[in-house]
Formats: sequence, structure tokens, C-alpha cells
Amino acid sequence: MTQPPQPPPNQPPPNQPPAQPPQPPAQPPQPPQQPQPGYGYPQAPPPQPPQPGYGYPGAQQNPYAQQPPAPTAPQFPGYGAQPHNPYAQPTQPMQPAQGVQPGYGYPGQGQPPTVPMAPRPEAGGGRNNAVLFIVVAAVVAIALIIGGGIWYATSSGHDGKHGTASSGGGTGGPDDKGSGGTGGGGGKEKVPADPSARLLFGVPLPKADDTVSTAGSWLTDTVYAKSGIAKITGYDPVKGTELWTVKLPGPVCAASKHVDEEGRTAIAFQPKMPEKGSSAGCSQVAAIDLTAGKKLWTKSVKSGDYPVTFANVTVAQHTVAVGGTDGGAAFDIESGKSLWQPKPDDTCHDEGYGGGTRLVAVRKCGAYDDPQLSIQTIDPVSGKVISEYRMPDGVAYASVVSTDPLVVAADVGQSAGDGSGVSDYFSIDDRTGKLLARIPAPGDTYGGRCDGTTRVEDCRQIVAGNGRLYLMTEAHDGKGEYTRTNEIVAFDLRTGKPTGQRAEAGDGYTLSPLRMDGGNLIAYNAPPYNKGGQVVSIDGGSFKMTRLLENPSTKSVRDSEVNLLPEYAELRFGKGRLYMSAVFAKERDMSSYSKEYLVMAFGTDG
Repeated sequence: MTQPPQPPPNQPPPNQPPAQPPQPPAQPPQPPQQPQPGYGYPQAPPPQPPQPGYGYPGAQQNPYAQQPPAPTAPQFPGYGAQPHNPYAQPTQPMQPAQGVQPGYGYPGQGQPPTVPMAPRPEAGGGRNNAVLFIVVAAVVAIALIIGGGIWYATSSGHDGKHGTASSGGGTGGPDDKGSGGTGGGGGKEKVPADPSARLLFGVPLPKADDTVSTAGSWLTDTVYAKSGIAKITGYDPVKGTELWTVKLPGPVCAASKHVDEEGRTAIAFQPKMPEKGSSAGCSQVAAIDLTAGKKLWTKSVKSGDYPVTFANVTVAQHTVAVGGTDGGAAFDIESGKSLWQPKPDDTCHDEGYGGGTRLVAVRKCGAYDDPQLSIQTIDPVSGKVISEYRMPDGVAYASVVSTDPLVVAADVGQSAGDGSGVSDYFSIDDRTGKLLARIPAPGDTYGGRCDGTTRVEDCRQIVAGNGRLYLMTEAHDGKGEYTRTNEIVAFDLRTGKPTGQRAEAGDGYTLSPLRMDGGNLIAYNAPPYNKGGQVVSIDGGSFKMTRLLENPSTKSVRDSEVNLLPEYAELRFGKGRLYMSAVFAKERDMSSYSKEYLVMAFGTDG
């Protein structure tokens, strides 16, 4: 699993690293790296094999394709160090041992097979009288050797008729619902007669005096809404005309990926525009009516004389919940009435929440150097604990991949080693708190990432639904010369075992899970150097892949699309239309060789 690229500064000569810009503040979300246009994305296949550790200066490359090293990029707080550069020499797939056929979706070399974990109840501190469960691991040390693969999971997504963006940064759409069952079908996305798409509209990427967060994008039946610099704008989903604008005093620093049945969502934002290189604190919480295009209310929480800052916000049913290192708070989405706030004398605190059809808290207790995390399913109105699962020792941070089904990702003992924030997935029964299965996901085999250190619900390229966990494999050599490719594979959430299902991206392409569509999986297929990206539907039963949309292969469009790939941008897909959007506006002195967009919207004529 690899960390996303960060926005490039002025392009230096190919062999020189860029200058370090001022460090952004720690409170708002920090910009991911974006691909360095001068390092790859060849305009034609290279005539000879590339030299190890270097790319093709002067041309643009899809970061999913062959991956030369990028110049040193600035580090931003919130994403941490970049131990694994996505532009570094790619990891080769593991070779099968003699007599063992390579398979996808099985544990990697040196990795024990996945087995369900049997919990046992244990008394402990927590919220109310919830029962804690601790993991008892039964590990069989049998190493199965396979070809490389990566899994990416997102939440079950849809919360109502207006649609929602699924958690994990995947695309959301009006039909993003359904987490039960294991068969395919039941999807609402129609297969067009011709999947060839055109650029419906584009919104230019705004320039700023500093790198500014533009996190947040939502798709409903009537509007596509996107955060800009200190504002949210609603666009006609087809024409791109502006329907409304909600102005804010400062930048949006966190945005819910969920929308309730009435078309309402929530954001956290700074109370004013910060000075360059600083933060005004992410202390304001607001509910936004996406249908009417208005801000319903704004709230803040104080600890003594100081406002509490929040790192994440979510919507579950009719509740807005925000969390951070000072604890969690919740408000009624319609009235703004306070449901609960941080307790000054509480020895534990809610780091954050996962939303959607259910509300799940990541609760931290204990000392800083010896924390104990619990995953609590809670009542969205009262905050009462319904069930609780105690994470294993050695887990300092956890991310909610999905609340329905309940899937949590964690880097156990900081063993991932690639900066992805994920070494294992935990499938939990939300009614009892019982651990159903623990699924190891070694970073050199599976992709996707979670930023549980600051944003509990920020997982990308990972989807859970239909009784399955869908993960993308790391890219490996394709069948063609100089090509790279990958697959999407599935695990059973009840047993933790691989299902044996596999969808192949195709030479030069790289598949990323986006969201569920009934019993089917919607995925984005990042393109090779001479094609446009695709949106595909993967049948949950047969795993047959059907194209729903294919973007233009025109060079100018393709070069802009590569700036908005799913590991560091927001993708929403619904009703046959794809919306790709940036989560940061750049500084004015940051240049690019391609036209950069805040939003690119694609659709078919069928």
C-alpha cells in the first residue's frame, strides 16, 4: 500500500528536487502528493526497457503505470512521513514456490493464513456499561506463496434517496446501498449502449496564496456539490451551471462523506482565513442542505475558554458527529441541538466517528505511550453504547472502513511499513461486538490506505459490502511489454477467507474499488498513457466486469485526468456520470504542464 502523491511545487530540472514550501498547519487535512508531470506518463511505449530507479523525464505518466522515482516532495503534517514513494521502483509480485500455483486473494509469502478470531469478554473502562471484547489470536504458521495483489475497501455508503459519498474516499451515488448477501445483481447503474464518455464540464482549480483544503464533494439526485476556497458550490449534475453557493469565513478542513434522506450533510471549517503557513483551528461545525443550497446552523464547542478543534466529521442517520484529540461531540442535523460533548474529567475520549446507516466511535483510553482502542457502535441520538470491541494491544490508531458492515482497519504494531496505515482489517459484528475475522493485508501485496492518525473515516480504495471486503492488488508486470496491471479480489467478511474471486484490470490499467451498487462493485480503472479512465461494474457473484463509462483518450483531457486519480482525489459516480475533484487548491507559484481542474465531470450520451 502506498501513500498518495503530493501537489508539486515549481517543476525543477529532472535530477533536482523541488524547494521546500512553508509547512502547512497540523489541524486542516494536508495535501497529498500529486504526480510529477515531468517524470513519466510516456507518450508512447519506450523503445527499450527502463533503467532501474529512473523514469522518462519530460513526459507525463500515470502513477499507476511503470513507476520511476519522483524528486523529493515536501512533507506535510497529517499524512506523516512517506516511507514508500509511489513513484519508486515498483515492488515485483511474489514468485510461486515450486509446485504451488499462484493465486489472488490468499496470504502472501511468510504470512499466516487468515482465520476467524474467537473473542472473549473482558471487563474494562469505556462508555456506560458496554462489554469489552479482546482478541484471542489463533495463528497457524503456514506460508502460502502467491502473486501480488492489493485490496481496497469502502463503506456500504448510501443513506437515502439523495445519495451519498461512501466512506474511504470512494465514489458515492444515489444507489450506493446494500451490504448484505453474497450474490451479485440488484444494482441501479445502467449499462449504456455506448460507454464512450465526454467531458460534461470542468471547474478550474483555484489558485491561492497558500495550499488550501477543498475537501468535500457530494452527489445527489439533483445536484453535484463541491468545496472550493472557503465556500461550497452546487452545480447542475449535467450542465455544470452553478445552482447555489454557500460562503464560509474560512476553509473546509473536514467533510462528511454521507448525506441523509433529506439531502443534508456536514462540514468542519476554520472560523477565518488563516495566515500563510498557519491554521485558524478547525473549530466550527455546520450542517449543509444540499437540496436548498443553504447552511442550516453553525456550532462550536469550548473547553474552558478555548474552542475545541476537530479532525473529522460524519453524518449518521440524523446526527452530526465530530471527533478529535479533545473528544467527540454530536448535534441534531436539523436543529443543531447538542446531543453530547466532551467531558473534561473523562479519562477516555472519542477520536472520531464513522457514519452512514450506523454510528461507530473509535474510543481511546490509557496513556499516550500505551493506548487502548475500542470500536463502539453507539445510538446516534443518545450516544448509548450498543456494542463494543476492544482492539488488540499495539494498535495506536484505527480507521472505520465501513459501519454497515462494520469493518475497521489498523496498522498493528506499526507493521505495515509502507505508510498506508493498514496492516490488518477487522470484521466485527456490530450487534454483539464479536470479532468475526481478522484479515491480514501486507503492504507489498494489497493497496488502499487509511489515515487513522487524524481522520478516522478517511480510507481510500477500500470497499466493504455484500458480505465481502474488496481490495485492490499492488501493480505488477502485465502481459504486454513494459506494461503494469493489477486486480481486485474479495474476502469473506464472516470467515476472513478469500473467496477466490478476481477481476483483472487489463494491461496498462489499474483497478480501484469505489463503492457498492446493490450486490455489485463499482470500480475506477486508471488508464495507460494512451487511453482514458474507465468506470466498471463488477458482478458480486460472477465477478464479470462490465464497462459503464470510458473517458476520452484525447491527450489534453487525459493529462488532466491523471491529476485526479482515486488515491488522492475524490471520485463520485452515479447515474452514469463520473465526478473527479481535487482536495487542495494550489499556491499561485505552483506550476503544472497540464490544465488543472477542481472538478472534471464525465458522462455518456446514452
